[in-house]
Formats: sequence, structure tokens, C-alpha cells
Amino acid sequence: MGVLEGKVAIVTGASSGIGRAIAERLAQDGATVVVNYRQSEDKARQVVVGIQAKGGNAVAVPADISQVADARRLVTDTITQFGRLDILVNNAGKFVPKPFLDTTEADFDALMNLHAKGPYFAMQEAAKVLRDHGRIVNISSAGTKLHYDGATAYLGSRGALEQFTQGIAQELAPRGITVNTVAPGFTDTGVSTDQYRQMGIEQSPFKRIGLPGDIADVVAFLVSEQARWLTGQTIQAGGGIVM
Repeated sequence: MGVLEGKVAIVTGASSGIGRAIAERLAQDGATVVVNYRQSEDKARQVVVGIQAKGGNAVAVPADISQVADARRLVTDTITQFGRLDILVNNAGKFVPKPFLDTTEADFDALMNLHAKGPYFAMQEAAKVLRDHGRIVNISSAGTKLHYDGATAYLGSRGALEQFTQGIAQELAPRGITVNTVAPGFTDTGVSTDQYRQMGIEQSPFKRIGLPGDIADVVAFLVSEQARWLTGQTIQAGGGIVM
């Protein structure tokens, strides 16, 4: 039996990249995984088929995490279908660099809704139904600890999620629920440019760019029983680039 056998996990933005790797890893560890997607239905179903082909259990569920009603519905639909929720991974996100002076209110709102507001209320809805000793993992960015030109709104939205992690961890601790953040660095999600890859290679002391599986392994640890004593933390999973 896998270490997550019998547990149900939601992974947002799980049709590709880091989210897909997380969904596949949690399924490998025995969890039933809700593979959330916004538009990429075909890709999400491919993830589900791949998990099922290896003997795992998964379903694809559409929801736009930037919309509070959708974020809440994703949780309630999971309870309706499976009767329980043990793990929530807030992974959905998008890197949208834009200079400060060019950032519009619509740009700002879109980033905050996707990376902060939606995940906040997904956690709130999840907290109502999470089993005691459940797990919440938020995916942020190592960029909050580094300097990047033209990404103030993006990094601000990620930083907000890291702050939410600490406060919510404090409030949910009496139930044994842990809340942590994983902050990936340069990660090859399949759409990376050569310039992006080279920057990642140069900045990491390991001299390679990260892979989605590297991040998935960290998440798998945080949702396991072995991580029961870790909460309110932001784990830098960027191959040492913030040193």
C-alpha cells in the first residue's frame, strides 16, 4: 500500500508542468487525485489516463481558481464525489512579467486573483472539510527572495500567498493540519525558453535547471506523515539559487 492510500488530494493547475508532476507523484503514493484544470481539458484527461494506466485513481475537474466561486466549488465537488478531503495543493499559477509603470489595474487584479485570492478561499473552503492531520501545500516562487525586473505584481501576489501560509498554519494547527509553501526556482515545465534555462543553470550551484519531478518530490514529503512537525514554512526548492 502507498503511504497516501485511501486519501483524497486536490491539485490545482494539474494539467501540465509542476502540477502534473505533483498529481502523478501523489497518485503513485496511493492518493486519489482530483486533477484540476481551467481550459486544458484534453491535457488534464491525459494526466488522468496516465495515472489510471499505472493503477492509480484520478479524475479531471474544471475550475478557474482565480474565481472564488470556482475555487470553493472545486472543494465541494470533491466532497460530493469522494466524501473526504485530505490534501490541497494550490499550484495553479502563471508567470506574467510586466514593468511596474505598464501594469494596469486589470493586470494586477488578474495576478492577485490567481495567486492569492482564489487560493485563500480554496483553503478556507478546504479547512471546513479537511480531515484532522490533513495537509495544505501552496506553490509560490523563489523569485520572492530574489530581484527580478518587471515582475512587481507577480511577485507581490506570490508573496501574499506565503504570508497566508503562516497565518493559516497557526489557525489550523490545533487540528493537526499543516500548511506549508514550496517555492520553486527555475523549473523546466516544457515551455521554457533557452534564455530561461541558461539563467537557471548559471544561478544554481548544481548547474542544472530544475525539473517538475524535483518539486513534486518535495510536495510528496510535505503531505506525508514524516512532515507532521513542519508547518508555516516556505521551503526553497530552487537548487540553491537563493543562497
